[in-house]
Amino acid sequence: MLTLFTSFRMILISTIPSLVALLITAGVMGYLGIPLKPSTILVFSIAFGISSDGTLYFLTKYRYEIKKNKRSISDAVKLTISETGVSMIYTAIVLFFGFGMFALSGFGGTQALGILISFTLIVAYCANLVLLPAFLLSLEKRLTSKDFIESKSELGEALEDAEFEDDKKFE
Repeated sequence: MLTLFTSFRMILISTIPSLVALLITAGVMGYLGIPLKPSTILVFSIAFGISSDGTLYFLTKYRYEIKKNKRSISDAVKLTISETGVSMIYTAIVLFFGFGMFALSGFGGTQALGILISFTLIVAYCANLVLLPAFLLSLEKRLTSKDFIESKSELGEALEDAEFEDDKKFE
């Protein structure tokens, strides 16, 4: 995140939806009496990594719409939700059922891992589609700073140009 977005505020906001999902999963684990073991503690690192990928994709598209297409913040959020939201929903469904297959295992640790990761990823992607746009819209003046919009990261520029220029070919 640091290489793409040089704004500390943006990095902080981008981790909140993933952390919310992890906190909800920890609460569910406590409520159901699922102990923290090596097989269940892996849930947090795997789910955080995968859900951060969705956050990164959302924010990259958002930044692209503001910077390259000169859209307003609210228009950029709406367009980002409509364009990346569908793919994020499909990704969440595929990951849910993919990790859910572990629930069919005969080994209890693998079952718990699959169920908990599936649950966490669904919550994380929902948080990315609900909380992240809400944060961007409610904090738009302070959050969308020059550092975020005009990042000097060469890696971020290359990824944006390659990813979204390909999208324009299909329009």
